[in-house]
Amino acid sequence: MTSERAPAPESLHPSLWRASQLARADVRCIDTGHVALSSQLPGGGWPVGTLIDMLVQQPGIGEIRLLAPALARVAKRCIVMVEPPQAPQAIALASLGLAPSQLIWIRSPRSADALWSVEQVLRSGSCGAVLFWQPHIRAESLRRLHLAAQHGETLFFMFRPLAAAQDTSPAPLRLSLRPAAGGIEIGFVKRRGPQRDEPLFLPMSVPSMTPTVPPRHVPTPRPVQVPAVEQRRADELVR
Repeated sequence: MTSERAPAPESLHPSLWRASQLARADVRCIDTGHVALSSQLPGGGWPVGTLIDMLVQQPGIGEIRLLAPALARVAKRCIVMVEPPQAPQAIALASLGLAPSQLIWIRSPRSADALWSVEQVLRSGSCGAVLFWQPHIRAESLRRLHLAAQHGETLFFMFRPLAAAQDTSPAPLRLSLRPAAGGIEIGFVKRRGPQRDEPLFLPMSVPSMTPTVPPRHVPTPRPVQVPAVEQRRADELVR
C-alpha cells in the first residue's frame, strides 16, 4: 500500500499556506531593500494594493529610512504623504534618493478630510505610494482604506501608535517599530506565516545631508626675483 503525498496548500487555493512557512504573496511585492527584512515577508517584499499597518513607538525613529529603498523604486509615480507629524524636509528626503518634485504633501483641517483624501488617491491608482499618519481611526475606516488600496498597485503604509497593536485590523501585514541603538527593531504583529516572537534588528545609518564640496584651489604665488643690490641692502639692515 503506497501513501500519497498531501498536495501543497497553495495548489488548492492561493490564500492557503502551511503554518510553518511564509505564504505566497497573491499580489506584486516591492523589494524592501533590506535582505533580512525581505526574507521575513511573504513574497519577499512590501505588498502593493493592500494596507500595511506600521505601529510606531514614536515618530522619527527611522521609519522613512526604512521605507526609502522601496519608495525610490516606485518614485516614477508621485509619493503622497498625508498628515505627517513634521513638515517633510526636502534636503533630507533627497539624501534618501527621493526627489522633492515627486512628493505631494497633504494637510487637512479635519480627520474626515484626510481620510477622504487618502481614499480618493488610493482609488485613482495614480501614485506609487501613500504614507498616512493617523493616531486614531475607526475599524470601518480602516476597512474602507484597505478596499480602496485594492483598486491599484500602490504601496500604502498607515502609521499609527504602538498601542494600536491591540486593535483589530484588516491589514495582512502589521509591523511594530521601536528605536534601538544604531538602528530599529521590527516586531511581526501579523503576517501570513509562522509567528515570530523575537524582533528583527536592522541597522540604520544616517545619511549625510552636507553636500560634498571639492577643495578650492588656491594658486601658490611665484617667488619674486629681488635684484642683487637691493638684496645686499636688506642684508645690511638685518645686521
